Formats: sequence, C-alpha cells, structure tokens
Amino acid sequence: MQMIIDGKAVGASDGATIDVLNPATGKVIDTVPAATQTDIKLAVEKAKAGQKKWAQVPVHEKGDILLKFVALVEENKEDLARTLSNETGKPITEARGEIANIPISFKGFVEKAKHLYGEVIPAGMEKNQEHHVLITTREPLGVVACVIPFNFPCDLFDQKVAPTLLAGNAAIVKPSTDNPLTLCKLTALLAKAGVTDGAIEIVTGRGSTVGNWLCQNQDVHGITFTGSTEVGIETYKNAANHLAHVSLELGGNDAFIVWKDADVDLAVEEMIWGRMYNTGQVCCASKRFIVHNSLKAAFAEKAVARIKKIKLGDPADDATQLGCLISEKAAIEVERQVNLTVKQGGEIILGGKRSGAFYEPTVIVDVPKTAGVAIDMEIFGPVVPVIGFETLDEAVEIANASKFGLCGCIFSADSKTAWKVASQLECGGVVINGASFFRSFEMPFGGYKYSGIGTEGVLSTFNEVTRVKTIVLKNII
Repeated sequence: MQMIIDGKAVGASDGATIDVLNPATGKVIDTVPAATQTDIKLAVEKAKAGQKKWAQVPVHEKGDILLKFVALVEENKEDLARTLSNETGKPITEARGEIANIPISFKGFVEKAKHLYGEVIPAGMEKNQEHHVLITTREPLGVVACVIPFNFPCDLFDQKVAPTLLAGNAAIVKPSTDNPLTLCKLTALLAKAGVTDGAIEIVTGRGSTVGNWLCQNQDVHGITFTGSTEVGIETYKNAANHLAHVSLELGGNDAFIVWKDADVDLAVEEMIWGRMYNTGQVCCASKRFIVHNSLKAAFAEKAVARIKKIKLGDPADDATQLGCLISEKAAIEVERQVNLTVKQGGEIILGGKRSGAFYEPTVIVDVPKTAGVAIDMEIFGPVVPVIGFETLDEAVEIANASKFGLCGCIFSADSKTAWKVASQLECGGVVINGASFFRSFEMPFGGYKYSGIGTEGVLSTFNEVTRVKTIVLKNII
C-alpha cells in the first residue's frame, strides 16, 4: 500500500517501508511507506496549495463529491471490511458495522455543511453602534492534520475528514502504524471521487517521527487528534509553537455505576456491549464497574455466566464475537495491568490468561477503590474490575477520583437518582441505564480533564475546523 500525496500514490522518498501484521496470525499482510521528513514537508506543501483550490469549490459540489465517495465505499464495502478485520483483529461482523457507518456519517456532515449560515448583528444593538451592521462568516482553517488511532480507524476518519473537507480545508490523514491499510484505501477513494489533488492526503510511519513532523509543521493550521493522553499532550505542545488550532480526544477510565435499585440483568447485558466490543479497546468503554455492595455478588456471577457465552476465535470467522487485541505488545500490557490489580487486592474469577495477541475476557472482584484501575490506570482490553460501594456519594467520589473524564454511566430504577448522579459526574457524557460506550455521529463527543479538549460530531465539529470572520458594514445606516 502507498501514501497519497498531491493526488498520487507514492512510496517513501528513501524507499523505506513498515510491515503491517495480522495480529491474530502474526503474518505480514502488506507494507506501507515509512515517510521521511522530506515526504512530510512535501505533503504539507501540496496540501497548502490544494486547499486554496478546494476552498473555491462550492459547498454543494463538495457534498456531491463526498456522496460519490460514499457510493464507492458501498461498491467496495466487503473488501474494506476484510482489510479492517485482518489488520486490526476486529471480528469481521464489527468491521462490517464500522464500514457501514461511513454513509451515515458522511451524509450527516454533508447535510450540516449546507446549513452553516453566518449571523447578522443589526445596527443599534449596543450604544454608539446605531449605524453599523456586522455580518459573520465561517472560513476554513487551512491545512488540518487528522491523527487517527487504531481502535476505530474508519469511524474516526469519518468524524475528522468529512467535516474538515466540507469546511474547505485540506486534510492530511495520519493513521496508526499498526493498521493503516483501510484508511489508505479510503483516502484513495476520496481522491478518485474528485477531491482536489492535495486537499486529501495520507502519510504513513511512526507517530514519534511522522506524527511529530506533521504536527510541528508551521503550515499545519489545525490538528484533530484521537489517542492517548500522553501523546495528546505532546501534540498540544507541538501545536502551541505555531498556534495551530487543536482538538484532542484522549484517554478515558469510564465509571459504570450500579445503584442498589438497578436492573442487574440489564447492567450485565450493557457490560457485554460496553466492555467486550472491539475486545475492550474503546476509549469510552466502561472500565470501572462500581457496584453497590448488595449487588456485587449477583453482578459478578451473572457477568461470568454471560461472558462465557461469548464466542472467541478467528476474527475472520463470521461466528466470532470477540477477537484479539491490536498486537501482542498490547495484550502483554493488559496482562501486566491485570496482574497488578490482583497484587493490589483484586481476585480473578474468570479469565486472566493471554495467548499471543489474544487475552481472555476477565472478571476481577474485590478491587479496592485505592487500586490503580479504580483511579487512573486505563485497561485497554476485555477486563471487568468490580469495585464495591455503599452510598451514592461514595460512588460519585470513586468515579470522580480519576484524572480522566470522558464518559460515564449510572444504572438506577429512579430517574431522579440517575439524573442527580449524571449531573455530578465530571465527564463529557453520561448514559442512564446503559453503558458509557455510546457515540452517535450527531452528538458532540469529548471529555473533561485529561480526556481532551473540544468535541466532535455533526453538531459541533465544524466549530473546530473553521474560524469566524466578522465583516463590518460601517455607517451603512
């Protein structure tokens, strides 16, 4: 697979490549270029030139081009899903679902783009302004770096690239090194659909080099980044040196609170959805299961029974419900975190074993609220740590003790109790009687504290990829 720079498929200028592995088998699927600093400079240069041309394309024509892209995706959906499954270890059924999201998201952003109207401040709204009319417009930032993680590459491509292009910017996609192939194919399809040369590009290579070179470039005017908090902070620092606009969606350690009047069966079913999907590699997955002491035993028992029904296996098999992690390295890290949680007082009652990149679904009970996982240790895998509590205030205190604040959830039969907890949780989104793993394309999605800056979604992303200009009609009246 090659990069796309200025509308052309290209390799690295020095010919270097990186192997892309199937994490389930360890076999090489393909290679991608390991871009040089020269390649990145060229990509930004071409994007800057291409953006000026793309910005002149009327919004309705931009929308038509992106809808043509959607049609091309539909024609290639099975190939795209297979590619995504093979390079990610994501069950093929989940991969198909992610590809099926592309039309939903792109159509939503196209509709919104056609209604990005300016505002008028009439004369006389304040003293000494009786003769002047002010009109606001939204203009593109320029060149935007779209830095995308491994766990939901296509969904995040949708969230970042669609509004970036529709607002008249150039988008330079930087995918994860672990699974860049599907995004390379999607970028090529956008170019084929008619996006101006340079206005849509993809560069590949290590984040520590290629990502830094891209985000440090002074002609990159905006950065939309999803990934770890540590890398997000480094990205923010890089952007500060040239005052690039930054939107960050970072780590999370979402609290899953089960109050004493909750429906335990519902909570367990939502745990399956909210923790096992994508093998637990979800930023807004429920990761801390804060369960009232009166329900702890029942919740754990039912969780074990329900998890045992999940079919683990080859991600390429239609029957598989839980695949592997993105890499063996990732699985080893989950293994380390689980072992640490046990040392800190937890007891494994299901799972706890690793084989290569596969890690068994794991339930840990009696986790003290002082354990790492109960506070700031984000486990990116299919692990359910159960933490007991007695009072509602204690549950909220445990939830808010984390430096993260992406999402959270509360299970209760009492709507007043649920609303009270939802209003007290220090996070960007709260689900009532459902897992925190909830993200529609329409909603603004983003976190508090160390979970990020800004939001994404049809409702809000255009605010992140445009800037406001005020035009003054002085003495017009």
